[in-house]
Amino acid sequence: MVLADLGRKITTALRSLSNATVINEEVLNSMLKEICAALLEADVNIRLVKQLRENVRSVIDFDEMAGGLNKRRMIQTAVYRELVKLVDPGVKPFQPTRGRPNVIMFVGLQGSGKTTTCTKLAYHYMKKNWKACLVCADTFRAGAYDQLKQNATKARIPFYGSYTELDPVVIAQEGVDLFRSEGYEIIIVDTSGRHKQEDSLFEEMLAVSNAIRPDNTIFVMDASIGQACEAQAKAFKEKVSVGAVIITKLDGHAKGGGALSAVAATQSPVIYIGTGEHIDDLESFKTKPFISKLLGMGDIEGLIDKVNELKLDDNEELMQKIKQGQFTLRDMYEQFQNIMKMGPFSQIMGMIPGFSQDLLSKGSEQESMARLKRLMTIMDSMNDGELDHRDGAKLFGKQVGRVTRVANGAGVTEREVKDLISQYTKFAGVVKKMGGIKGLFKNGDMMKNVNPSQMAQLNHQMARMMDPRVLQQMGGMNGLQSMMRQLQQGAGGGLGGLGNLMGGGGAGGGGSGGGGGGGKHKK
Repeated sequence: MVLADLGRKITTALRSLSNATVINEEVLNSMLKEICAALLEADVNIRLVKQLRENVRSVIDFDEMAGGLNKRRMIQTAVYRELVKLVDPGVKPFQPTRGRPNVIMFVGLQGSGKTTTCTKLAYHYMKKNWKACLVCADTFRAGAYDQLKQNATKARIPFYGSYTELDPVVIAQEGVDLFRSEGYEIIIVDTSGRHKQEDSLFEEMLAVSNAIRPDNTIFVMDASIGQACEAQAKAFKEKVSVGAVIITKLDGHAKGGGALSAVAATQSPVIYIGTGEHIDDLESFKTKPFISKLLGMGDIEGLIDKVNELKLDDNEELMQKIKQGQFTLRDMYEQFQNIMKMGPFSQIMGMIPGFSQDLLSKGSEQESMARLKRLMTIMDSMNDGELDHRDGAKLFGKQVGRVTRVANGAGVTEREVKDLISQYTKFAGVVKKMGGIKGLFKNGDMMKNVNPSQMAQLNHQMARMMDPRVLQQMGGMNGLQSMMRQLQQGAGGGLGGLGNLMGGGGAGGGGSGGGGGGGKHKK
């Protein structure tokens, strides 16, 4: 993600405070100069950058500062708050209501990724168990209906459109009325776009809007145009009642920071950001967690939400096995499934304090996902007895013929099968230690049920499982322990789904199901 470059530069500038022997005006000015340069490079408007600089300087007064205050912490806090203000318009976005139709109309210029984003948002709501659907009212662009139909069918999202009707108002009205009558909660209407801000585009948008009376109008903006977003967002907002903005293509353009700050300046809340081409590459945008992730401070709340989506609390059988210190190869297979359901690795890493989203490049992220799938393919070649054996490592160690059979069945080398068993042994070791701690899961509060010595053993076991580079980025064992504490606090005192994720889980989360009948409503 290109925005990570901006985060890294700002973090480097803030780190200079830690390296300075004395914190004074010179050090502050040098740090602000680096931060402002990074923001300008990301195409943030010079007026907003100047304002941020002045606001930080007004808060930090070395002459008035008491001797016992932590100057480094005060400066870092001031920078964080100003960065939050930079992307926060101070306006609360529309929140859909369950149990009733919520009509959402999409508007924007052609080429901004509007149709793809419609599908992403519908899929996002489906994962959260909303009854979502799509209506294609784009009759201007050739192939628009085919694109939406293909995307919706692949994601198993019900849709409505027409190859024969040329009036977008008629299509939008019929589609919304049909889905209202069928009890859909999220009705997303895709409208026509143009290459430039033409009067005909706005007239059509107004006609569709008047016909379907949307609860929320979302403007889709391409991040590649940077601070020019401000003029376009204002132009749309003057014509139609734009309630929120989704910024797309933030994964591939260095001007994303400018786009975010420019839209905030129009008093339109950014609710989601597009970070890739895949259907789950849509992130909910909240200003404070976003800035925290940008600066490598993590987003515990977001991580817990991701885990809760998997509904791991339903798997009582697995939790009982963990309490007994048991962990099979099938349990590890289910854990891998859960990891893949949580979304792209880089997004998850960005939510963990001490990590940054660019720890995994696009290439290495794809390699990691491919390796995970390859490990699951190996386990697909195992029989039920091997997957459910209480000590799979011992079973494969005693009967080497099993390694050969599984390798042949999966089309891999015996070395790869042995590496898998080695990884399983590490996972099982952690679970065994957890099961050996009496009362560990009492009242769901793991942190209060374990003494410092036992927790140190668990952390050490977890550290052995991790890539050394990842552990180093977290700040070693101290960083790992700090992360565990934050996860516990973020979960409200009880591990809940996070505790279950430790050992996997079989309950799927939303995913690509739901709705069904993808082509049922096309004309």
